[in-house]
Amino acid sequence: MVKKKYSRHIGIAPSPKRTCDDNNCPYHGTLSVRGRIMETEVVSDRMDKTVTVQQSFLKQVRKYKRYGRSTTRMHAHNPPCIDAKTGDRVRIGECKPLSKTVSFVVIEKLDEGE
Repeated sequence: MVKKKYSRHIGIAPSPKRTCDDNNCPYHGTLSVRGRIMETEVVSDRMDKTVTVQQSFLKQVRKYKRYGRSTTRMHAHNPPCIDAKTGDRVRIGECKPLSKTVSFVVIEKLDEGE
């Protein structure tokens, strides 16, 4: 008997058209998304099922009473049904820690890169 794979509606983004067997997928697995949700850009996709995203923000330099631009890099789980590549703009959401450095998961691709 073939088990049908259902797609959960997580309430943040529409479900992807592809399906996957990943247990750490918010749509086809059991991973719950809670906490912060950010729109970032993928800067590296060389790891297996993990992407590196970069977020830029303004940071106040109190000595000069000005703001300077600063960036931070984070790792996010990339489910096979979404499959984000370098240069893509993505929405990531916070989840439980999946490894030492991964505590976010890619929810949706906003637009294609290069």
